[in-house]
Amino acid sequence: MNAMKDDMNRIQELVVDAARQAGILSALADSGMDPEKLQRTLEQASGQFERSALEMRKLCERHSPGVGRYGNRPVLPRMETVGFVERFGYGWLHIQLNTLLPHCRYQTSDWLSDTIRRLLDEYESGGSELPFFKEAMLVIDEHCAVKGRHIFDQDNKGYKAVSNAIKGRLIPDDDQHTLALALLSTKSELDVCHITLLDMVDVADFFAYRSGDYAVPDFYSGSWGL
Repeated sequence: MNAMKDDMNRIQELVVDAARQAGILSALADSGMDPEKLQRTLEQASGQFERSALEMRKLCERHSPGVGRYGNRPVLPRMETVGFVERFGYGWLHIQLNTLLPHCRYQTSDWLSDTIRRLLDEYESGGSELPFFKEAMLVIDEHCAVKGRHIFDQDNKGYKAVSNAIKGRLIPDDDQHTLALALLSTKSELDVCHITLLDMVDVADFFAYRSGDYAVPDFYSGSWGL
């Protein structure tokens, strides 16, 4: 019980810190906002909420009561809510996130890296095998409407969290000779991020399919690879 108590106190501290950051944001909104200070404060607040979410995930795994334990109960389909993992095409790995990449100008997103790792864990726990590429291309394709996207500069998006999550698991490293990176955007009414990892030898085929050269009606459905 002492361990449970300590964990609960830790969660409470993190939530209080997150609420404090939210209060700072509210004060900035009332006083007029310098864009640089606003962005830094937003990311600090995001980091606090992410740490709270990560600690809560760990807490559930350590102390979740009931049959099946946390992550194995069919009450809430967490994987489908956050996203999912699948294989299609020439053995390419496709990860769909039901959200857009966070703004990471000042810090990376631990929540995003942890979420991708957990999606990969769930994929493997279902009996599927993850690929491992010696040399690969990582394609991150955000689908969103212009009016719903406020992070237009690609270098400000949290793509580094994706490569951090797959390094050592799907690829040996994320250096420039091992992993190539493509950041794409598609206008859509859906706020979805498609992440595809493929062998470097298949890059031409990937972009040919995506461009419509092969008359694929829904590229990310994977039906064209069957």
